[in-house]
Amino acid sequence: MASSFLRPNILSRHLKRPFYQNKRNSGYVVLIPEIGEDADRSTLLSENGLPEFNDLTIEKCIATISKQSLEYENGVRQIEESCINCKNAFVEIFQPLEKLDSQLELTWGMAKALYLGNSSLMPTKSYIQIHERAHKARSSKFNSIPIYYAAVEEKNRLKKLTDEEQRLLDKYILEGKLNGLDVKGAKRDRLDNILNELQKQRSTIRQKVSVATKVFSSIINNELVAKEFPESLAKAMSINHEADKGPWKITLQPHIYEPFMQYCPDRSLRWNAWQAHVQRCSGYTNKDFETSTNIEKLRGYRSEQASILGYDSFVDMSMETKMAGSLENVINVLDNLLTTARPMQEVELDTLQNYANDRGFDSKLEHWDIPYWQRKQKWSLYSFDENKIREYFPLPKVINSLFNLCSNLFKIQIVERSDTHTWHKDVKYYDIYDETYNKPVAGFYLDPYAREDEKIRVYDDAGWHVSIRQKNFATSTQPLSALIFNFQPPSDGKQSLLTFKEVSALFQRFGHALRHLLTTANYSEVAGLSNVEWDAAEVCGQVMTHWLYDQHTVQSISGHYRTDEPLPEEIIQNLQNIRRHMAGYDLCKELYLSRLDLELHSKKTFWRDVVMELWPKYNVLPFDKYDSHLLSFTKIFSEEWGAAYYCHLWSKMIAADIYSAFDEARESNQDILTISRRYRDTFLATGGSCHPSEVFRRFRGRDPSPHALLNNLGLTKKNVNE
Repeated sequence: MASSFLRPNILSRHLKRPFYQNKRNSGYVVLIPEIGEDADRSTLLSENGLPEFNDLTIEKCIATISKQSLEYENGVRQIEESCINCKNAFVEIFQPLEKLDSQLELTWGMAKALYLGNSSLMPTKSYIQIHERAHKARSSKFNSIPIYYAAVEEKNRLKKLTDEEQRLLDKYILEGKLNGLDVKGAKRDRLDNILNELQKQRSTIRQKVSVATKVFSSIINNELVAKEFPESLAKAMSINHEADKGPWKITLQPHIYEPFMQYCPDRSLRWNAWQAHVQRCSGYTNKDFETSTNIEKLRGYRSEQASILGYDSFVDMSMETKMAGSLENVINVLDNLLTTARPMQEVELDTLQNYANDRGFDSKLEHWDIPYWQRKQKWSLYSFDENKIREYFPLPKVINSLFNLCSNLFKIQIVERSDTHTWHKDVKYYDIYDETYNKPVAGFYLDPYAREDEKIRVYDDAGWHVSIRQKNFATSTQPLSALIFNFQPPSDGKQSLLTFKEVSALFQRFGHALRHLLTTANYSEVAGLSNVEWDAAEVCGQVMTHWLYDQHTVQSISGHYRTDEPLPEEIIQNLQNIRRHMAGYDLCKELYLSRLDLELHSKKTFWRDVVMELWPKYNVLPFDKYDSHLLSFTKIFSEEWGAAYYCHLWSKMIAADIYSAFDEARESNQDILTISRRYRDTFLATGGSCHPSEVFRRFRGRDPSPHALLNNLGLTKKNVNE
C-alpha cells in the first residue's frame, strides 16, 4: 500500500491511466512481460558509465526493469531477515537498501528521460508499464514491517545521530506510519478499503472533469472578434487550422480558454465561456458529470483515513511532510499576506474600472471582464511584447550566461562533454566540476528544443527535470539529471529565441536541478530532492528566477540576436513592474484557493458553505450564485495536492526571503559570494538530509518572513498606503 503522502512525481498528473492498488500489496497491479533475453544487459550503460540512450529500446527497458524489480523485491526480503538480531541497522539494513536502489532508480530514470525526450521511442503506454512496475518494487521497502520496526528500534537505541542519519530513520518511520504498518485487525481491513475507494473517487472526478471540459464548445464567425487574437490562438481555434480563416471554436481546454478570455473583445462571448468554465461538473449542467457527491465522499474517506492513522484531520496528516509543520503556522502566514493583499486588490480593481471606463466600457467589471482589461492595461502601461523581447534572448547566449552565473556564485565549472550517447542529436551532456575535485561531481543532459510528434507537451509548459541517478555513497555514484524543454528550435539560420517567460522557466528548472546535482548527502533517500518537504520542494528553482530581476544579470544574459545589444534599461525596469501588475488581485486568488483546500480537509462542512464563507474575505468581486469552480478543482481532488495546495505559495515566500539576503548584501556592500557560498552549503548541499526549517535558520539566522515576497510584489504597506 503506497503512501498517499509521498511527494508527487511531476509526471503523475500527465499519465492517462489511473493507478490501481492491491488490497494488501505494496504497489500497483501491473502486467509485465516475462523476462526476455534483453534483460541480460541490465546495466544499459556504456563504458564511460553513462546511459547508452542511442541503443535503448522499449524491450530492453521493460526487460531490465522487470529483472531489477524482481531482484529488488527479493533483496528486500533478504534484508528483512537481517532485521532479526540486527546490531547496526545502518550497516545491515539501510546501506544494503541503498545498493538495491541504485540500479532500479537508474533504469527508471532513463525511461523517464526517454519518455519526455522522445515519446516516439518510449510511448506513454510503455512508460506507464515501466513506471508502475518500478514503483511497486520500490514501495516494498516502505511497506516492510521488519524494516519499519528496525528503524524505530535504531532511533531509540542510538542517542547521537547526525542530521542525515536522523532524517533517514525518520523517513522510514514516517512512511511506515502513513502506510498504516501500525494498524491491525479490522482497522487494517477498513484502511485498505478506504484507500481503494479513494483511488476510485479520484479517478472518477478526474474523468468527469476531463469529459465536462471537452463537452462545451462555441463557434465564432465574426472576423472582427478574431482580429484581436494572437496568431497562435487564432490558429489553435480555427477549424481550418489557419489563423486568418474561420470559423473559430471556443473550448474550455486551458490552451484555448485562458488566452481567449484575455483577448476576446466581445463581452457576451467571454461571459458565455466563463459561465461554462465555472459551472463544469455542477448540477446546472449535465448531471452525468456532476462531482459534488464524489467530492464529499472523497473528503469523508480522507478524514477517516487520517483518523485511523491517529490524526485529527487530513490536514494534520498532511503536515507530517511539510516544512510549515502545522495548520496554525500555515494560516498565520496566509492571513499575514492577506492583510496587505486584500486592500491592494480593491485599489487595483478600482484603477482597472477607471481604465476600462475611459476606453468606452460602460458597465461594472465582472469576473469575465478582468482578464481582458487586465491585459490591455498592462500593455498600455508597459508596452510589454513577449515576441519583441524574444529577440534579446537567443538561447545559446542565455545558457552560457546562466552557466557563468552559477559558476561564479557556486564555484563550479560546467563543461560540455562529447563522448556520450543521447536520444537526439540536439541533446547535449555536461559535466559539473567542483573547485575542490578534479573529477566531475555530477552531470546532466540538456534537451532544449520542441520536436513535433516526439516530445510530451502540456499547456503552460515549463519544462521538466528528471532525476536519472541519485548521489549514493554506498555505490560511489554521482548525481545525473536531464533537463527537457520545448523551446522554439532554430530555423532559417536564426538562433532559438526565448520569451522572458521561457527564460524564467529555464532558470527555474536549472535552479531546481542544482539541488539534486550539488548535494553532499551520502544516502540517496535523503540526498538532493529526495525527502524534501513538499512546501520547500520548489524553493531552489524559485530562488534562481529572482536573479532575472537583477539588472546586471539581465543585461549579461541578454543580447539582440543580430547586434548583441543588451535589453534596454526601460524594458528591464518594466519587467519588475509587470511582476507587480495587479499582484494583490492575483495573490488573493492563490490565498483563497490555499485556504479553501485547508478548510475542506480540516472540517466536515458542506463544500458550498465553505466557499460562501471564505469568498468575501478574499475577493472584492461578488460571488456569482452559479459559480461552482470547486467541483473542477482537480489539483486537490484528483492530483496529489489535497491539503497541500498552499505549498506553491509557501515555496515562493521562502525563496523570496532567501534571495533578499543577496539584496541586503548589495545594499551594505557585503561580498555576494559569501552569501552564495552559504546558500550552496545549506540549501543546495543538504537536500532532504536536514529539515528545511533548520536549513533556513542556518542560512538566514532566523525564521522565515513573508515581507520579502510582499516587497517583490509591490505589496508592502507603504505601497498600499500610496
